[in-house]
Amino acid sequence: MYFYFIVALQAFCIYHLVKNRRAYYWVFLIIFLPLIGCAIYLITQVYNKKDAEKVSEEIVTILNPTKKIKDLEKKLEFVETFQNHVNLADAYYEIGDYKNAIKQYEAVLDKDHQHDFYVISSLIKSYSKTEDFNVVVRYAKQIENQPEFKKSKIQFLYGLALEKIGQDQEAEAQLKAIDVRYSNYQERLVLAKFLKAKNKTEQAKDILNEIFAESKNMTKTNKNKYSATIAEVEKLIHTY
Repeated sequence: MYFYFIVALQAFCIYHLVKNRRAYYWVFLIIFLPLIGCAIYLITQVYNKKDAEKVSEEIVTILNPTKKIKDLEKKLEFVETFQNHVNLADAYYEIGDYKNAIKQYEAVLDKDHQHDFYVISSLIKSYSKTEDFNVVVRYAKQIENQPEFKKSKIQFLYGLALEKIGQDQEAEAQLKAIDVRYSNYQERLVLAKFLKAKNKTEQAKDILNEIFAESKNMTKTNKNKYSATIAEVEKLIHTY
């Protein structure tokens, strides 16, 4: 039992560091010093009182990823509501079952929720994963005038989808909208790569230099979180 607990704890810590883009040196600490490494990681990178319950739930999900799905399916069978569909869709998305997530999200797009920002945003993320970029663009157009859309991850995915279907000019406009200082580091790195690929080298270089300069003033937490992004930025700067 102790062995399985340690394995589950290691799996959660590694899942958490990948999901939150923590520095990869933590992997070695977690693997080679299982109990101590996990404890240090949880205390310094994860734990606070508000998240304690969530951490427990995520460990259970890692041990039995289908349990949450089955529980939510039963709940939906018992009472079919908007929120129960969305909760089940979210659970499918979390385990990478994007087709079933899409099915549940689209099930609630009736006349009362046809412009629901959360549901359509979730559909955009799901269709981005399945690389159905024309559908991403179609859904994005439904919410692009909503205030939550501006400078969001969803606008970024919209820009990427536009590029994939060959609408480069529109893609550039959407991607540039997320170029906000002291945030969106990974997205801005992608924007710089996009601009470089379109032979807009100076614009790309300016963005990379801004990210590098901002990294010098990051908190320790953010430096760990975005370490891979910053390392790639530095590498690209030296190619100019």
